[in-house]
Amino acid sequence: MNPQSSPLLTDLYQFTMLQAYFDEGMDDTAVFEFFVRDLPPQRNFLMAAGLEQVLQFLENLHFTPEELDWLADCGRFNTDFIDFLKTLRFTGEVHAMPEGTLFFPHQPILRITAPITQAQLVESRIINLLHFQTLIASKAARSVLVAPEKLLVDFGLRRAHGAEAGVLAARASHLAGYSGTATVLAGAQFGIPLYGTMAHSYIQAHTDETAAFEQFAHSQPTNTVLLVDTYDTEAAVEKIIELSLRLGRQGIHIKAVRLDSGDLSEHAHNVRRILDRGGLGEVGIFCSGNLDEHEIARLLAQGAPIDGFGVGTRLDTSADAPYLDCAYKLVEYAGQPRRKRSEGKATWPGRKQVYRIHAPDGSLDHDILTLENDVQAGTPLIHPLMLSGKRLAAPEPLDESRHRAAVELARLPEYLKQLETAPRPYAVEIAPALHQLTETVDRTAHY
Repeated sequence: MNPQSSPLLTDLYQFTMLQAYFDEGMDDTAVFEFFVRDLPPQRNFLMAAGLEQVLQFLENLHFTPEELDWLADCGRFNTDFIDFLKTLRFTGEVHAMPEGTLFFPHQPILRITAPITQAQLVESRIINLLHFQTLIASKAARSVLVAPEKLLVDFGLRRAHGAEAGVLAARASHLAGYSGTATVLAGAQFGIPLYGTMAHSYIQAHTDETAAFEQFAHSQPTNTVLLVDTYDTEAAVEKIIELSLRLGRQGIHIKAVRLDSGDLSEHAHNVRRILDRGGLGEVGIFCSGNLDEHEIARLLAQGAPIDGFGVGTRLDTSADAPYLDCAYKLVEYAGQPRRKRSEGKATWPGRKQVYRIHAPDGSLDHDILTLENDVQAGTPLIHPLMLSGKRLAAPEPLDESRHRAAVELARLPEYLKQLETAPRPYAVEIAPALHQLTETVDRTAHY
């Protein structure tokens, strides 16, 4: 079994519901939408990400003989249901906001239209994929906003919550505007630029710090980035001044030094003075070590001469807001609109569209949430991507999604770009047609 593509990567209740639907002969068309109920604290927007992995999952959905044997052997499901699963494929439609699109609470970023057994089965994995990458892209975008001209690198694999999380965090952060990642597999899988330096252990393994620097420079002559805080940061940089002359005669030029501990602002100022005094004004300063958008903003506000940042744990775990209050809910079944009325979790019925209205200067002004067939002024954000289980176009290159994200961030009004909670939320109007449908459903439904 491939754990990332297996339909067994779901919750048990998906299968218990599927067998009940099968036993009842219920397989009319269902419409489910994925949305976020509320923004986490200190988030003023979210960035849609993870759609490509959802489409890959849907177009390859099937059960292997081994998976069917396991389901049969677990004793929970009858033979006829197992036989039904043998030929199950996704034959439905997908409508979604493209990756990199900014969105707000209650706006569906994905809609699945399919026989209810198919649409129900894929719920957990769809939420899993969209939730995580949207979470990370939205976190990464905040660093992009506070340091738009700086090198930003994902350093979070080792503390990500699992292997897939580490790789997909690299993808999501690059989509949001990060320059690249240290995760090699993400480079191989998605074509993301790779960045890396050295560990303190490399310095410690040598008996002489200068010798370690020199050996590494010869091993990596076109990417010589030296970690200088293993022992004494400023003293190490003094050694590099002397070493650079020797390396220069051999055609090797030091690209940057990396700081990973202590008062990064103070060290960066000291290191910059030493490098400039030694004639190494072109050597950059790269910093890492428990960074996030708040710390980056603080360092830049202090005028720290830092050229790039490696952001790890707090990015790949979205430490300050580790989850989104998201949902995948039924909005129509057998041609009839449906909605949930649970306290605090009520949903809007029907297939929906979001229209975005831009201000004269091109910035985001407000959105309109309405029904799919209620055409409004503005730009529609939800587009058809799959029909009869087949993509309508080739997969979008990551660079295109990344460009869209950059354009979207540039259009954010200033009050939404700040790291703290904005003085007012972004305006999302609920169209009269959606209100009217909701009232009709409530008036005519038999609960």
